[in-house]
Amino acid sequence: MESKTAEATKTTLTDLVLPSETNPLNNMFGGELLARMDRAASIAARRHSRRIVVTASVNHVAFNHAIPLGSVVIVEAKVSRAFKSSMEVYIDVWTEDRESGLKTKANIAIYTFVAVNESGRPIPVPELIPETKLEKERYEAALRRKQLSLVLAGRMKPNEATELKALFLKED
Repeated sequence: MESKTAEATKTTLTDLVLPSETNPLNNMFGGELLARMDRAASIAARRHSRRIVVTASVNHVAFNHAIPLGSVVIVEAKVSRAFKSSMEVYIDVWTEDRESGLKTKANIAIYTFVAVNESGRPIPVPELIPETKLEKERYEAALRRKQLSLVLAGRMKPNEATELKALFLKED
């Protein structure tokens, strides 16, 4: 299985916010944005694994800015780390000013996908190689996020979460 770069998984979806996708304040429904993020993230995970992928969890979503009716929305997804059969996908959501073309970050999310075979059983995925500073930061943080999730789910003992523990222990 050949390792892949995060850049090789990059997926960008660009679309408009239409009236049927907005709430009474004329801003995009959160659920509509979640669906767009899920589609982009699943494509990124599929590009990495070249297998069927399923959404395992939505680890984090931040709706930092409302996205108004008529906005151009850009959803960018990249695999931030691959584990045995799972992949963390980091998603950045931007709005683009229709006149100036300036992009503003509106939201972020982190999803986890699992690669499965035709029977729905998890299967191994290739290693991910981060290249840029941001990709390396997200790669390192992904292990801490995974350990936290496992501890909270009761699937890992807190004292086994070495990367997570290191955040709280000071070396003298």
